[in-house]
Formats: sequence, structure tokens, C-alpha cells
Amino acid sequence: MTSIKARVSNPAKRTIPSTSAKSTKTQSAPSVPRPGGKLGVIIDRLAAKAGATADELVAATGWQKHSVLGALSKLKSRGFAFQLDTLADRKAYRLEVPAKPFGSPRAKG
Repeated sequence: MTSIKARVSNPAKRTIPSTSAKSTKTQSAPSVPRPGGKLGVIIDRLAAKAGATADELVAATGWQKHSVLGALSKLKSRGFAFQLDTLADRKAYRLEVPAKPFGSPRAKG
């Protein structure tokens, strides 16, 4: 019988990636890039003051309703924040405007 040697890595030889100076600094939140094409059309419609209903987005893109709703889900996963407003039998999706922070952010301590 021949013995089978198990390869065991030496933990002392493992390299740990070093952190760069960039990762230790506080960074501002990355801006979400605006997509082009029909997703850009959807964002433009959602950015309007009145927003846009699903049926209006269907007319603007030429897609079916389930495709528009799927695109809204994809935009939400990409970081676009929007809400559904109901005013007098009109359910419109509208982009949320991020609130500006009051003053400058400082570390308390």
C-alpha cells in the first residue's frame, strides 16, 4: 500500500491582502449611474413632478405591463428609490428626492 499524503497548507504562508488607504477613508455614497434606452425613459417619467402610472410607462416604452413592473424592480435593485403615490384613483410611481443632510457630517466622540 502506498500512503497518500494530504496536502495541508501552512497557515503561516498564507498572504493576507493589505488594505489600501482609500478603503480606510470615509467615502461618499457612489452615485447611481442613469441607464440609457428605455430604462432611461422610465426614469425620466418617474422624475416628473406627477410621476407616471404603470399604464403611462407601458405607452412610453411599448412594453407589456409585466415587463414595466419588472423594470421597476430592476431599477430598485440598482439603487433608484421611488414610491407609489395614490391620489384620486391615480396610482403613480415617483422618484424619491433624497433629503439633504443638515450641516456637515462630523464624528462625535
